[in-house]
Amino acid sequence: MNKIRIQRYHSPCGDLMLGSFEDKLCLCDWATEKHRDIVDIRLRKMLQTGYEESSSSVIEETRRQLDEYFEGKRTTFNLPLLFAGTEFQKNVWYELLKIPYATTISYSELAKRLNIPRAVRAVANANGANGISIIVPCHRVIGSNHSLTGYAGGLDAKKKLLELESPIKTLF
Repeated sequence: MNKIRIQRYHSPCGDLMLGSFEDKLCLCDWATEKHRDIVDIRLRKMLQTGYEESSSSVIEETRRQLDEYFEGKRTTFNLPLLFAGTEFQKNVWYELLKIPYATTISYSELAKRLNIPRAVRAVANANGANGISIIVPCHRVIGSNHSLTGYAGGLDAKKKLLELESPIKTLF
């Protein structure tokens, strides 16, 4: 039985847990996240497996691309992704992938892009359930009043990521 291979990655914004399953990245989540258990339970249940602390070619490539991102040398990621979530969550996560580097949008704008403008809260919850942080840029979603709101890695990490990507262009 295949296991989810996991490794810790030390980023300038905090530690991340990287995970791969069957040659795809399924996890890039904050190690100290408050809902860490929720992501873990969802991954284990949907993939019907457990964790094994070891590396993989996908994890090594993720490390390399994250290093380049934090050095300011990379603005997009090219990694095979495996989303473990509901169809609704996956739709939100795929939409997050469309937010360009150095750009922020509001939760309301994200809901509009998904053609469900009244589902802002549900979209925000799906955004918060993203288990592939940074690569799937949920940090680029902010409050409609331009405030930094909830982020699994903490607001300090969100602020650092947005500063790394500045100058920020706002699309709302």
